[in-house]
Amino acid sequence: MDRHSGSVFIEGAWVPARSPDRYEIISASSEERIGVAPLCSSDDVDAAVAAARRAFDDPSGWANWEPERRAVVLERFAETMDERGPEIGRLVTAQNGMPISLSSASEAVTPGTLLRYYAGLLRNTPVEAERPSASGGTTVVRRAPIGVVAAIVPWNFPQTLTFYKLAPALAAGDTVVVKPAPETTLDAFLVAEAAAAAGIPPGVLNVVSGGPETGAALVRHPEVDKVAFTGSTRAGRAIGEVCGRLLRPVTLELGGKSAAILLDDVDLATQVRRMYACTLVNSGQTCMLGTRVLAPRRRYDEVVDAFAGMVGMLPVGDPFDRSTVLGPLVSERQRDRVEAYIAKGREEARLVAGGSRPKGLDKGWYVEPTVFADVDNDAIIAREEIFGPVLAVIPYEDDDDAVRIANESAYGLGGTVWSADPERARSVATRVRTGTIGVNFYQIDHHSPFGGIKDSGLGRELGPEGLASYQHVQSVYLG
Repeated sequence: MDRHSGSVFIEGAWVPARSPDRYEIISASSEERIGVAPLCSSDDVDAAVAAARRAFDDPSGWANWEPERRAVVLERFAETMDERGPEIGRLVTAQNGMPISLSSASEAVTPGTLLRYYAGLLRNTPVEAERPSASGGTTVVRRAPIGVVAAIVPWNFPQTLTFYKLAPALAAGDTVVVKPAPETTLDAFLVAEAAAAAGIPPGVLNVVSGGPETGAALVRHPEVDKVAFTGSTRAGRAIGEVCGRLLRPVTLELGGKSAAILLDDVDLATQVRRMYACTLVNSGQTCMLGTRVLAPRRRYDEVVDAFAGMVGMLPVGDPFDRSTVLGPLVSERQRDRVEAYIAKGREEARLVAGGSRPKGLDKGWYVEPTVFADVDNDAIIAREEIFGPVLAVIPYEDDDDAVRIANESAYGLGGTVWSADPERARSVATRVRTGTIGVNFYQIDHHSPFGGIKDSGLGRELGPEGLASYQHVQSVYLG
């Protein structure tokens, strides 16, 4: 898909990038070039932000539309995204290797779902509320759009994570500059096409492509009013430092090393297969996965055997085959990173499953799903986010010990607790210091806030809280 290979989407039109530099998008499964995109310079970023600023400052523009009028356009945007859903799913799979069964259910569907949700929320959330003031008068509390938003998106769930930001920002009345990851740029171009087809006004949504330098230019731009970022903790710290210095609001959804706590009454025979979705989905390239499996010592060998058996049954292969459960990693660099952690794990723990490249897959950046046993919670493979299909099974003594181990982490994004007694599991779950946690399953709820604590980030996305994060509150005092 090279139809926009030299262009960026600014002020409602495809315009030639000011930068002459380009980068290639390489397929994770075939290792072939499937597209080219501009490596945008600060000049391109300036043009995109200027367009967003003009659109936001327009007295009759998007920010000043009645909520109902914005909601109608968001629903039309949902329709144009749905129309492109199958192509988006295929593009995401071609770029990052996500199994087509997953991309069809998430990347092709989530944009429309979120746009409709926030259109409905927009209709039912008053922008003003009156309160009696302490002086005897009245205060009007207004929720107003925050301004120009810079949305910087990663490659693992590119459409889902774009619309975690874009849908509430547009609903709030903000204007947006989106910078997709270089590994998954082609699907972002389709978003721009869908926005134009839906009648999103020029300048309200702009898309620039590029790498870290492009993102840095966007983050520090003086006309940006808020930054929304999903990615690594390292990059998030750098972005947070810039936003802190500029006193600029920022939402950071960062890394994770979550705990999957199996209580001593867990029914492994029925539950272990369900644990794939919260430990290994998308080849482990998912931030909130429970890659630390906490197992009761008295059932430790049983748990290790169950996970080794589970990963051994997961089909690994061509991501376009609907029977495939685990596709390749996103890039050769990512595979090298994961393999380096596996090598470290061989020094720190006992390898019980996987640990190599799958046989018969000569093209693509594949790694077998891997399980380590006899892991100490202080081990590198238990402390650091690997972002690959690697699980560390850690023993614990009792419920209190499990909670202690779960909380002894720099991260706090996701987690699960598994038990035959849901109330017992819920009690344990509430003691884990994390932004989200599931009882006997894990699924992000678009109607509820999502985000982390500690090194997993700042702020929340989704739900009403997600909309509020793209608004500022103004008090108008009436005597």
